Amino acid sequence: MNLAIIPARGGSKRIPRKNIRPFCGKPIIVWSIEAARASGCFDSVIVSTDDEEIAECARGAGADVPFKRPATLSDDHTGTAAVVRHAIEWLIEHQQAPGYACCIYATAPFVTGADLRRGLAALKDKGASFSFAVSRYGFPIQRALRITDNGRVEMLQPEHACTRSQDLEPAYHDAGQFYWGTVAAWLSGVEFFSDAAVPIVLPRWRVQDIDTPEDWNHAEALFRLQSSVVA
Repeated sequence: MNLAIIPARGGSKRIPRKNIRPFCGKPIIVWSIEAARASGCFDSVIVSTDDEEIAECARGAGADVPFKRPATLSDDHTGTAAVVRHAIEWLIEHQQAPGYACCIYATAPFVTGADLRRGLAALKDKGASFSFAVSRYGFPIQRALRITDNGRVEMLQPEHACTRSQDLEPAYHDAGQFYWGTVAAWLSGVEFFSDAAVPIVLPRWRVQDIDTPEDWNHAEALFRLQSSVVA
């Protein structure tokens, strides 16, 4: 059994009601639910939420909401892994134990069914504990700057002040979209950012973290541009 778990609590602070806010014509969580269903990877797509309005929206989009997430796992400090573990443990106790579980963020409108299939294939083919989406930084991180207390600038790694950018090692970041894992790895707390995981590399133009209103506006503009090109 393959399980998709979409965490979506109701208490978003920086963007109120973020998980069901309209994004390019649909509540943003619907894009994640539809990608999960379109992938053909999952026997069940569930949404873990503490909020009835989010639950109703998720059910309307074809996801299951078999439990209400406890308040102890719905605060500002609870990590994603704990929410996924709770969902898996609930499924094991009440229904059927999954073999693989994929966490898909509710605010990941750029996630695609094809990428989810790639993630599952890599997880199995490489014998890894996890696979997740990453993207390359647009600039060499070795040449990053900081703004000092007196309003000036200095390099974080001054030893690379004269290093050519093409001679610097490429760096990647978590794309914030999906995280495949074996159930054993989720339950045992295997470290994500480690040799236990394989990367699924996405192009930068399909990656946008959405934490602030500015992020949201940029994501919608990028999404509409891509949609117009495809159309």
